[in-house]
Amino acid sequence: MNQIEDLLSKVPEIEQKLNYCFSNKHLLVLAFVHRSFFNEHRGLVEQHNERIEFLGDSVLGLIISDYLYAHLPNEPEGYLSHLRSHIVEAGSCAHFLNQLGIAEYVLLGKGERMNDGRGRETILADLFEALIGAVYLDSGMVAAKEFFFMHFSEKLKEHLSKPLRNWKAELQDYSQKKHQKPPFYKIQKETGPDHSKIFHVIAAVDDVDIGEGTGSSKKEAEQAAAEDALKKLGVISGH
Repeated sequence: MNQIEDLLSKVPEIEQKLNYCFSNKHLLVLAFVHRSFFNEHRGLVEQHNERIEFLGDSVLGLIISDYLYAHLPNEPEGYLSHLRSHIVEAGSCAHFLNQLGIAEYVLLGKGERMNDGRGRETILADLFEALIGAVYLDSGMVAAKEFFFMHFSEKLKEHLSKPLRNWKAELQDYSQKKHQKPPFYKIQKETGPDHSKIFHVIAAVDDVDIGEGTGSSKKEAEQAAAEDALKKLGVISGH
């Protein structure tokens, strides 16, 4: 039995964890095929999950946008956009995926497996978006919304109950008071395909690299780096 056949045999247990039954089982399998596996097993699979992940990213964005528009009627567009970015950023999507308990099924190439790819945030986040795309293709937008809220409505309520903090503004305030100059952000690298780039940013305070962060946009990555810097500086709790 090859790895695709093995994954197909596990579809029922995956569907049980998802509490969703696919009409087209191959859409579910496709969501788990990472590019590294595809590159090493072109005879087994015809494509990897990046196209369906691209679709799922847009579907997830619309689901969250619709929810925020309905539940925060008095908030301006800028705040809604910032909050949506926070909810759908890679760390959140990886957390959603881990909550489903299906990370172990992702198909990775040998190199990614050796690097413990199943625990890598971007791989898990991409898998989650691919899964949303698979549900959408299988049954449409209503089913995708129902699937998301069935599993994550409490998480969304948590996001809304906590005021969204501007970590960059807080780090700027700290740096100005402590060192009389603002922090500096620099892009360390960019990874991922063009449609789904991940930016890796470093936050420097008093010319010393302190915080690191990733995000699907430069602004998002800078916010994450600023938050990390504030934790490492002991300004905010690390828990």
